[in-house]
Amino acid sequence: MSTPAERAPDPRTPSGSPSVPNTPSGSASGKRIAFTALLAAVALIFSYVEVLIPLPVGIPGVKLGIANLVVLIALYEYGMKPALAVNLIRILVAGLLFTGLFGAVYSLAGAALSLLVMALLKRTGLFSVVGVSMAGGVAHNIGQLLVAAALISDLRIFLYLPVLMFSGLVSGILIGFLCWYVLRALAPALRHINTDIKA
Repeated sequence: MSTPAERAPDPRTPSGSPSVPNTPSGSASGKRIAFTALLAAVALIFSYVEVLIPLPVGIPGVKLGIANLVVLIALYEYGMKPALAVNLIRILVAGLLFTGLFGAVYSLAGAALSLLVMALLKRTGLFSVVGVSMAGGVAHNIGQLLVAAALISDLRIFLYLPVLMFSGLVSGILIGFLCWYVLRALAPALRHINTDIKA
């Protein structure tokens, strides 16, 4: 006669392998990673477009910064960590592909200061997305200028500060309004994605 232990149901699957429990959190984590990579790819494309079509102003460091649009959307819709990840991936890959080491260093300094300022201002709840973007554009150019001053050890480079602050202000306004429009136009889709990656 068989014992109760022998009659107990086999906890293994028919194929003989242990059953794997369903892990929704793991699936959500994978979706977040995939969506962050997608945003980083879009930001990288925008960075490449700016390299191909620079602004004809003749002043180093002056650009529209359309890649910041993706970072701003990530910050407002998904939080600080995804925005930081998008920035880091974009800068590192762009440095390897077309901006080079120094370009990556300048971009990293500007992006870090810009994202920090934008995140702090957003947290206060006192500024619109346009105001946050304006401050981010100015902070980005200041960050790059600080790195340039440290590398060349010449404070005269700060003579560019008024021009870079003005250009950061203008680009911040443009990117801010564009971000506001995108967030408004794609609100249902973004909410659906946000819900999906948290499911």
